[in-house]
Amino acid sequence: MTYSNTLSVSRGRVDRFANRGQNAIDFRASRSTRLGPVSSTVMLIVLACLLGLLYLTQVTKTNSYGYQINTLSEQQSQLESEHDDLEVASARLQSLDRVQQSPQATAMVPVTPSGTVQN
Repeated sequence: MTYSNTLSVSRGRVDRFANRGQNAIDFRASRSTRLGPVSSTVMLIVLACLLGLLYLTQVTKTNSYGYQINTLSEQQSQLESEHDDLEVASARLQSLDRVQQSPQATAMVPVTPSGTVQN
């Protein structure tokens, strides 16, 4: 076997020298198919559309959270004002009990009508 024959064998021309019981198939990686300019342009447009769609979904989600935060902030301010009103009402109601149970109030004489005034 000469040098040129060994090179051709290594390049895939195995079928000439295949012996009995041996595979004579050369497994090479297939040629890679390249995309043409139209296919590349279509792929870029599809990719740009997908990125735009992703951007729009993120912006919409952010706006949705903004509305929820605004609603919760309004609810918080309403609850704080209601809490303040309830504190004032509680203090007003507790003050009547304190006045009635104070030592000065218990020392007072109850006022009862003693009779009628005649002219």
